[in-house]
Amino acid sequence: MDVLSLVGLLFGLVAILGGVVAKGSSVEALWNLAAFLIVVIGTLGATLVQTRVPVFLHAFRMFPWVFKPPRLDPRGMIKRIVDWSQISRKEGLLGLEDRSNREPDPFVRKGLQLLVDGAEPQTLRQILEFDLDNSESFDLQGARVFESMGIYSPTLGIIGAVMGLMAVMQNLAEPSKLGQGIAAAFVATIYGVGLANLFFLPVSNKLKSVVQARITHQTMLLEGLVAIAEGENPRNIENKLNGFIQG
Repeated sequence: MDVLSLVGLLFGLVAILGGVVAKGSSVEALWNLAAFLIVVIGTLGATLVQTRVPVFLHAFRMFPWVFKPPRLDPRGMIKRIVDWSQISRKEGLLGLEDRSNREPDPFVRKGLQLLVDGAEPQTLRQILEFDLDNSESFDLQGARVFESMGIYSPTLGIIGAVMGLMAVMQNLAEPSKLGQGIAAAFVATIYGVGLANLFFLPVSNKLKSVVQARITHQTMLLEGLVAIAEGENPRNIENKLNGFIQG
């Protein structure tokens, strides 16, 4: 569980709600149906127009990573790679076949299977790098869905503010309707700017950092598998891969 994401979201809510109360208003003042429709539904509509269906669905499958990112254990992976290297030196690459069949991670299983099949180091690198590039590109497209929402929502907030002021101007002769129009104008701006800076953009950046961490982890695995294919000494492989560990 990513505690910082939970704490950050809580701080954002406290900042907005607490600020409203501290300014002498009420929490209920932040709710306005017209502003919600203009900003939230409008932002969603604009995002749907620019995004392919697979990417949009993938973005929301990735969203839980903000609070519970995929578990990565680089030290444990290095130990496994060194073990595979020792097996390959004692039993040959075919000795890894059983490990390959029992491996749950598709990327790891594919790499081990390539080793078992006797793929040349350069061929193994090219195949796995192609998979990595495609995976990274698709994941980053998913993260950018939230970035797009963060770009659109402030603009929709401005549109909501203008529409609220238009309603005010059309009802100058009816003072009872002025308050509703002005409220919609200000609340729409809060929705647009607040959602962008406290939710959409932070979510996008967090997902990008998770994607980068996964790619670094898989790159480490790739280098280890290539080193095994090249017949490097297990100790040298371990020393090389330790350079990927951060902190």
